[in-house]
Amino acid sequence: MPEKRTVQRARRAKRQGKPPTTQAGAFVEEEMHHVRRGKHGAKSRKQVVAIGLSKARRAGVKLPPPPGRKRKRKRKRPAGARKGRAGSRS
Repeated sequence: MPEKRTVQRARRAKRQGKPPTTQAGAFVEEEMHHVRRGKHGAKSRKQVVAIGLSKARRAGVKLPPPPGRKRKRKRKRPAGARKGRAGSRS
């Protein structure tokens, strides 16, 4: 749960018309602070940034979705094949 002060900073940035990345910056800074104080065991900065952005998304900051796997495209079924048929019978 983000601190009340962090949410207020993000809301103020939104009111001022700042981009969503600036709004999310408040959450990332808060997370950096937590790691420095030993509240989290994040190994790298990338993890800290990811945690901060995730908290920002949950708090309602309009950020793009996190990069992830692309969905595999389903192969089209051949024209003659139809669901539920066992093949050609003579």
